[in-house]
Amino acid sequence: MATISREVHLIEYPEGLPDASQFQIVETTVDDPATGEFLIQNQYMSVDPAMRPRLSNGQQRLHQAMGAGTIGVVTASRHSAFAEGDVVQHGLGFREHVLSDGRGVNHLDAAGLSPTLYMHVLGPTGFTAWGGMLITGELKDGENVFVSAAAGAVGSVAAQIARIKGCYVIGSAGSAEKCEWLENELGLDVAINYKEGVLRKNLKAAATEGLDVYFENVGGEHLDAALPRMNVGGRIPVCGMISAYNNFGARSTGVTTLSNMVYQRITMRGFVVTDFEEQRENFLDDMRGWVAEGQMKYRETVFEGIELAAHALIGLFTGENIGKALVKLN
Repeated sequence: MATISREVHLIEYPEGLPDASQFQIVETTVDDPATGEFLIQNQYMSVDPAMRPRLSNGQQRLHQAMGAGTIGVVTASRHSAFAEGDVVQHGLGFREHVLSDGRGVNHLDAAGLSPTLYMHVLGPTGFTAWGGMLITGELKDGENVFVSAAAGAVGSVAAQIARIKGCYVIGSAGSAEKCEWLENELGLDVAINYKEGVLRKNLKAAATEGLDVYFENVGGEHLDAALPRMNVGGRIPVCGMISAYNNFGARSTGVTTLSNMVYQRITMRGFVVTDFEEQRENFLDDMRGWVAEGQMKYRETVFEGIELAAHALIGLFTGENIGKALVKLN
């Protein structure tokens, strides 16, 4: 008997900040598994800033289900490697059910931990922060570090890695609540509310001994403020430029302090999580240990129901989430 499901489609390419009217929930019918197939009921979907560029550059086609990292459970199977009840992880999110032949689907053994941890601190966002900070950023114990968007899924992990390594850590966030979380729960030395005062002045006051590493998530004004504070030989691992994601095709805020890269001999390098694949086991060893010891803290902002999937994605750019944003399917 076929399964009734719902999925989220993009129906109009956004210019600027996406709007809920540009997405549509569509009811579909998913066939029963044929030989070599199995049916997944999705439970949690990830929403990430990196999804935004795909909405405007043609990677996400109109009137087709969107993709996102997802955790689900196998509810019916005619596949030799997947049994009913198996918990799996895959990239076919933004839908309630999906029929699969196994390609791109991995078993998830949460080892007694919440499966959702494998969507953030033990998953892609945690791996991104770990690789960006330790490999691309070449972080050394006791250095001075600034992390932009430090209350986000990647930024909060990156900032804590620096704290664990004995660094002096400054983070930026967009509300008093987020700054309080960064200082009181995550243990950052200074949290700057970038919506209050002048960011460049506030960062100068906090970074009295300069910056050795700036973990870049935002771009624009943040990069402009960080460059003059960089010490000689400083490193800027570039994870993202969220300030520009909604300016697709338009001119973003200019950076006026790039000359500091010359005089301070700064290295600025972009990266993506797949750059570190050979180091995955090292990452998991570190992160599992930090989680078990209570050194790595996290928060989830959970939106209930597929009806809120578009809202959850848009909320990444309006500051609604603290930590990892997830959609829980009913």
